[in-house]
Amino acid sequence: MKYFNVNIINGNMDVSVDANASLLELSKLYKNVTKYPILAAKVDNIERDLNYRINDDCIVEFLDITSKLGFRVYQRSAVFIMLAAVRKILGKKAVVWVEHTINDNYFCTIRDVEITQKLLSEIKAEMLEMVKSDFTIEKMQVSVSEAEEIFTSNNLINCKCELKYIKATSVTIYKMNDYYDYLYGSMVPSTDYIKIFNLVRHSDGFVLQFESSKTPGTLNTYLKYPKLTSIFKEYNKWSEILNVSAVCSLNDAISNSEIKELILIAEALQEKKIANIADAIHKSGKKFVFIAGPSSSGKTTFSKRLCIQLKVIGIKPHVISLDDYYKPREEIPFEADGTRNFENINTLEIEKFNNDLLKLKDGEEVETPLYDFATGEPKAKGKKIRLDKEDVLVIEGIHGLNDVLTPKIKAEDKFKIYISALTQLNIDEHNRISTTDTRLIRRIVRDHFFRGFSASNTINMWPTVLKGEEENIFPFQENADVTFNSALIYEMCVLKVFAEPLLFNMDKSESGYTEAKRLLNLLNSFLAVNPQDIPSNSLIREFVGGSCFD
Repeated sequence: MKYFNVNIINGNMDVSVDANASLLELSKLYKNVTKYPILAAKVDNIERDLNYRINDDCIVEFLDITSKLGFRVYQRSAVFIMLAAVRKILGKKAVVWVEHTINDNYFCTIRDVEITQKLLSEIKAEMLEMVKSDFTIEKMQVSVSEAEEIFTSNNLINCKCELKYIKATSVTIYKMNDYYDYLYGSMVPSTDYIKIFNLVRHSDGFVLQFESSKTPGTLNTYLKYPKLTSIFKEYNKWSEILNVSAVCSLNDAISNSEIKELILIAEALQEKKIANIADAIHKSGKKFVFIAGPSSSGKTTFSKRLCIQLKVIGIKPHVISLDDYYKPREEIPFEADGTRNFENINTLEIEKFNNDLLKLKDGEEVETPLYDFATGEPKAKGKKIRLDKEDVLVIEGIHGLNDVLTPKIKAEDKFKIYISALTQLNIDEHNRISTTDTRLIRRIVRDHFFRGFSASNTINMWPTVLKGEEENIFPFQENADVTFNSALIYEMCVLKVFAEPLLFNMDKSESGYTEAKRLLNLLNSFLAVNPQDIPSNSLIREFVGGSCFD
């Protein structure tokens, strides 16, 4: 019998296994290499489900729920079980849409079905019964024509539509008993792996709560975020105006040469929203406009477009950045890993910032600092500003929504804007596009063009970026007076042109390779759009270049 050498890097163990031994068999033999149950693995840096069979010498990293990939496997599998339960209770005519995240949970709707607590209790009970029964979740390869039949019989219209844009001759389908579905990425081998979840009514749908990746054994926190929910609803209305419900209808618009008009309408919707925000600032009479949001939200372009709209209605804006109020670099303490944490709010000269704002409100001229990032010190000369009666100060920075930043400034003087790329476009009914993925792809492209970073550099630093956002931005997003969604329904079709070569250029040995392959699979769903069709003032120009604001 043939044997292969396997290095299990969880614990750095070298083992010899039979040819065609499955990861599932290995995971049972070496289940203690992870703290929590093994859900999937990386084999030579490629994500694999546990039914994968070893066919060569390789390196294996087992994944539990505390890893990003492992948590995605848990989410995907829990969704699959939920969808199967809904189908059993409501039949094939009931179409579930998995729409967006709320605190690492999924918000879902069921079209033309009233969501009651009784219905959710029935769905949850059915899910628990499936888990108890430990049904096998089987991965199958079927032909495109077979997939069309399956999606038609299951009323998955967008899944079926999507098939005409795939280049492969076969499709991956998951099967549990008589339920079939099409989900992107690995899943667990059977239902028994998914034991902790809950269903909660929310808005016109419900939230599927997952087990926490940070504290396994407990549920993710359920938070309502009413302002964020209203923005997603607004985006849904925009999708209806554009007649784009999922990626296949966007691809149809490209195929039918309708994309230029769609782009113009999408841009006009954003411009109207910015104009409405400018009107709200004018109506409020507030002098200080704070703009905050996570990385790659388009804050710079949004600020410039907002300033234009403010000028249109007779308000003169002055723009400053919170980054210019950094303390000297030598005063910023080191973290445990030896780096300085510039995202901590205490790295800013809060006292000076507040005093400057108070002076500006009183009509005094102030010389605000300009920070020199090369030297780590403020420049010798700053920026002189005076606010006249119709002037406002526009302040960009990640801490803008946190009231700890402005203890001396009254609430009636602060107008707060939260901006993020809150993607609502789905690939199809059951496969959503993460808002975080949208921002990551934006950043990969921007970092390449404007910072000289490789895709690998950006992907590897991304977890640190997300950690900073979770601490300094997301907890304060509901403090905003208005929220601006910078996502454009067509943007992946443009970003694809620039991002794909960068991601394909990554080597299998690089730590971010698994993430690069996942992003490539996402981009593969979209047809490309010529970047020349994008207006020069578009938010997307901030990432791909050619902005009229540069």
